[in-house]
Amino acid sequence: MEHLVARKNRPFSLSAWLRREREETAVLLRCIPATAVTLFVVSVVCMNLLANKTLVQTQWLALDGGILVSWLSFLCMDVITKHFGPRASNRVAVLAAGVNLLTCLIFYIASIIPSNAADYTALNGILGGTWFILLGSTVAFLASAALNNFLNWLIGSAFRKDPDGRAAFAARTYISTFIGQFADNFLFSIIVFMLFAPIFWDGFHWTLLQCAMCALTGAVAEVLMEIVFSPFGYRAVQKWKALGVGREYLEYIREE
Repeated sequence: MEHLVARKNRPFSLSAWLRREREETAVLLRCIPATAVTLFVVSVVCMNLLANKTLVQTQWLALDGGILVSWLSFLCMDVITKHFGPRASNRVAVLAAGVNLLTCLIFYIASIIPSNAADYTALNGILGGTWFILLGSTVAFLASAALNNFLNWLIGSAFRKDPDGRAAFAARTYISTFIGQFADNFLFSIIVFMLFAPIFWDGFHWTLLQCAMCALTGAVAEVLMEIVFSPFGYRAVQKWKALGVGREYLEYIREE
């Protein structure tokens, strides 16, 4: 414990802070179940690809394909936040965003490599993606992830009598997902379909009402999906706790 006290009393050092961040992230990734990280990262990558397609567009509503899988991203964050805390969930969100950016880069490189084997125009268009969709989805995802994880932790801390019960898990999951998803969908819609789409897509755009209704409808849809699948998340958290999953990381942050 003496080295911990000494470390806390030292003046701030950027290099020391970066070293601690790398150390904590390394401990977390050793402890967190691979299935949770894999589902989280894959859902983020798929969400970015599916966002290129508008599924519904009316005068008051518009929905993109990302809504089909974004619920999984938030459920993974809720499970990770419940067991490991919001700081751990934020770290995994940054990791997922980084993997998504790397995936998009690889896809883009593949799309610009010429081939005379067949006509890959349609595939290249999908793989190449659109830079402002990637920008909008990354900014919206990271902002909403931080909001979701904080709210999940804050709501959970209000359940003092039975913090590990089903009611506590449901409340923290449903409320944080609704607000986080609304923020995600709204930020993404404004950035992509109000700021950049009118410039780069020949005037195509969504109205502010469509953005708001997309965010609201998407948030409602995601909560409904959470209601269906959150029991699996709850059982996963209970199993992690019973098996002592992540003990090394939990002790690490407790000492800090």
